[in-house]
Amino acid sequence: AKLLTAALCTGLIAGMTTGCGSASSASGENGQVIVYNWGEYIDPDTITMFEEETGIKVVYDEFETNEIMYPKVETGASEYDVICPSDYMISKMIENDLLSELNFDNMPNAKANIGEQYWEQSKGFDPENKYAVPYCWGTEGILYNKQRFDELGIPYPTKWADLWDEKYADNILMMDSIKDSFMVALKKNGFSSNSLDESELQIATDDLIAQKPLVQAYVVDQVRDKMIGGEAAIGVMFSGDAIYVIGENPDLDYVIPEEGTNVWIDGWVIPKNAPNKENAEKFIDFMCRPDVALKNFEYITYGTPNTAARELIEDEDLKNSPIAFPDLTQYNNLETFLYLGEDGEELYNKYW
Repeated sequence: AKLLTAALCTGLIAGMTTGCGSASSASGENGQVIVYNWGEYIDPDTITMFEEETGIKVVYDEFETNEIMYPKVETGASEYDVICPSDYMISKMIENDLLSELNFDNMPNAKANIGEQYWEQSKGFDPENKYAVPYCWGTEGILYNKQRFDELGIPYPTKWADLWDEKYADNILMMDSIKDSFMVALKKNGFSSNSLDESELQIATDDLIAQKPLVQAYVVDQVRDKMIGGEAAIGVMFSGDAIYVIGENPDLDYVIPEEGTNVWIDGWVIPKNAPNKENAEKFIDFMCRPDVALKNFEYITYGTPNTAARELIEDEDLKNSPIAFPDLTQYNNLETFLYLGEDGEELYNKYW
């Protein structure tokens, strides 16, 4: 999902997309809604259901990273009705006046079914809960191959510092991502993952450079296949992907490191220039319906903040999965990425 490569301006579902999010495509009987989402981040059946129930045509585009999505929205080159950015990017979009305030009177499922803890968590990037509706959430941690560790006769990893252990040389997978790799190195040293302290960033940079000879690859979507295929012993992964790969290879397991980690939320937002705002609200409300949210959870395996949907999960192991639904009170030093401003972005780019 968050790590899968998705070609820009290609549709997830045949017949539900224009060339590149153009608002000039044919509409359904009740108009259209233009959605911009991560690749493989929705069950295609839910889009079909929405179209059939509402008569609204869904025009669907995908993006690979928040950083690819943002300039398309900022410049207004493409008009979208609904977008699904991550926490820190939602904060940036709010700060730069790119989002519409949501009318929750038109989205009763959002308030009724999203758990209170997720609204509270969202206040870190949307202080008054005015701009975003939580869609998926999760953690970032270490995925490891238990069989490989057992063969070496060494304990399973429990902390980020284990990714610097020379015993795992050429068996470590790191994220090819500025924010995520720096988060690992900053947390390893007891620093905030939102640090703007240059002395702390220098320590993290030195650590990443020292680690580099041990790393087999810096990856995005490849981490899933490499870990399933046993090509590496240990890697950094999002919790939703971890659930999927463990299902494919039972030798794999996932741990939230003891130094703390990133807890993220992706949310639905409506840009200010949305041409079909009422249809956008109908789409978000539909996605918050328990049966629809359940279908999406089962399809993408990322934790749902929809507590009504979670109650509908029939597989008790999945419903109570400590990977999909960890008890965050059991962990220390959990943070959500914040938008650090243009100067902060330039600082991280410099050290990267």
